[in-house]
Amino acid sequence: MTTYRDAVAVEATVAEKAWGEAFGRAMSVVAGCFVRREARATAAELVTGLLLEVDTRNCWTLGQALGHPGPHRLQHLLSRARFDHDLARREIAGLLAGELAGQEVVLVVDETGDAKSSTDCVGAGRQYSGAIGGVGLCQVAVHLAAVTSTTKMILDRALYLPADWAADEERRQMAGVPEHVTFATKPQQALAMVTDALATGIEARWFAGDEVYCGRELRRGIRALDLGYVVGIPASYQVTDGAGHRREARKLVNRVRPGQWMRRQTGHGTKGTREYDWAWLDVRPDDTPDENENENENENENENENENENENENENGAGAGAGTSVLVARRHRYTGEVSFFRCWAPGDVSLATLVEVICRRWRIEEAFQLGKGFTGLDQGQVTCWNSWMRWSLFSLIAAAVLALTTAAVHEDSEPPPGLVPLTCPELIRLLRALVLPPPARDRDHVLHWIAWRRHHQAVATTRHQQRHHRHDQP
Repeated sequence: MTTYRDAVAVEATVAEKAWGEAFGRAMSVVAGCFVRREARATAAELVTGLLLEVDTRNCWTLGQALGHPGPHRLQHLLSRARFDHDLARREIAGLLAGELAGQEVVLVVDETGDAKSSTDCVGAGRQYSGAIGGVGLCQVAVHLAAVTSTTKMILDRALYLPADWAADEERRQMAGVPEHVTFATKPQQALAMVTDALATGIEARWFAGDEVYCGRELRRGIRALDLGYVVGIPASYQVTDGAGHRREARKLVNRVRPGQWMRRQTGHGTKGTREYDWAWLDVRPDDTPDENENENENENENENENENENENENENGAGAGAGTSVLVARRHRYTGEVSFFRCWAPGDVSLATLVEVICRRWRIEEAFQLGKGFTGLDQGQVTCWNSWMRWSLFSLIAAAVLALTTAAVHEDSEPPPGLVPLTCPELIRLLRALVLPPPARDRDHVLHWIAWRRHHQAVATTRHQQRHHRHDQP
């Protein structure tokens, strides 16, 4: 164990230095986005505070942990400070682009939701979210992550406004939603973020998403950006086989003979190596950019469509210069449950490459867990547009600095046999012990905050009762 402790001590020294460099670079690239240095200093405090060991993360708890007399400085930064948060997000994306240069990057998109108690919160409405386990009152945001073999970083996010919310001028005005922000579907938001990420310098070859992002409009846009894609599809999704026949994915996979399934390793879990059986079938592409089609664009409903296929398609269903279009099936080795993925690549591609991209798609869930567990991604308790955009931005900056620090530690030090590589949760424990300031907990400060919270809650209760009384009057 002494050898292991010595190795961890070396990593701790490297991590301490790497954190200082990564944090300094992140805050320096966004420095020009602030009009006043006071707001810039508060932003650095907020990013640091998001990583402190506190029960929950919002302006009240972080204000107390940072030693502030109240939450007002943080609330001002989030809502009213003169700060170009859109430019700051692009600057951070440019920083990450430099770190990811030369690596095989997959752009992964997925949404996550946060439960809310009122529709007054910007974008809150009754909608489906896997994070809350069904349909409920929540906010939903689409996130874009850059995933490599060793790193996962969230690059961008877009708050989804339901159609009724986006059309409600009164609620838009109360929440401060900009006029140029209109209703957009989640696939449209995803395409806009991918386009912007490539413009900021992210070098990627693949796009990956789940069933929400399998529509033809998005896939056509991804192909126009010269990216390959891997998107999940439901079993009832219809594709066109090499002979030109429309079939559901679950029926088409019946053509795979038992000996054609290939078992491949997809990762490691707590119970050992994860393995699945894989197979692929050639299908005809239906999303060639700028092709003329007279058909219904809504593929999720699997309606009958009249397609104008490329006349130069060969017997495998791929047109000349059209790349490789295949349907990939993944079968659980024990239960036999089958999942389906529609894939396209600009050139030739192997099944092993497609399996690797499919497996990387799941790493955005790890990024969500990191953001929600350690950087307060879903804990802001903000209600307005500016506040939501800025809180989520600072959470992403904190997560990006952690990812940069972890990558630097892996590059500069090698763990000995018997230790797994340093993970972000372990890195946070090191930083809390060595670098980050401890939460302010002196007696006078704690008593001040207890009195402040109780007085604020008493005032809020009185105001709510007065408002209810006015509404009850005839």
